[in-house]
Amino acid sequence: MALTDIDVQKQIKHMTAFIEQEANEKAEEIDAKAEEEFNIEKGRLVQTQRLKIMDYYEKKEKQIEQQKKIQLSTMRNQARLTVLRARDNLVLELLRDAKERLSRVVLDVDTYQELLDKLVLQALLRLLEPVMIVRCRSQDLHLVEAAVQRVTPQYMVLCQKHSDIQVDQDAYLVPSAAGGVEVYSGDQKIKVSNTLESRLSIAALEKMPEIRRTLFGSNANRKFFI
Repeated sequence: MALTDIDVQKQIKHMTAFIEQEANEKAEEIDAKAEEEFNIEKGRLVQTQRLKIMDYYEKKEKQIEQQKKIQLSTMRNQARLTVLRARDNLVLELLRDAKERLSRVVLDVDTYQELLDKLVLQALLRLLEPVMIVRCRSQDLHLVEAAVQRVTPQYMVLCQKHSDIQVDQDAYLVPSAAGGVEVYSGDQKIKVSNTLESRLSIAALEKMPEIRRTLFGSNANRKFFI
């Protein structure tokens, strides 16, 4: 039985509808698959960027924390140095005050003469040279000459030897010197300084721990004391 045009048209229309339905279903499947892959990729990218952002801010936080530690350490060191400078300045002021007091000691002639005798004898006994030259301030020349005359017999008794002891009348200690003497070997290559400043420096060096302890108290971090 031959198909009429109407039947053919119906079959064609049915087939077309079927093909369109399959095409739509396939398109929906492709869209769904694409949406799923998009969401997966989007989630991956979001997670990656989130991790990058977290890592970036974690590093920033560590950098800031490190900078804070460095700044705090710097501030502590600066504060410590400021305190140490203030302490050193106080010690220097104390030593300057001590030197000023020394300059007043020499005003008492009897006391200063007795001190010069001891300083000259001590320097001679430290040097023990065949020829020794005693140098002093120009204003102390007569006092030092008297000291040399007095202590020379003591020196010879103590060391059991004769030395030529001279008082330098050509060169003197600097005008700013507080007092005392310097004693040189005959060739002036060896010197013993027994000026008031040198004695003060030696005493200050020996007593510095005690001075600092008196002024600033004991160091809490120090475990051993000599």
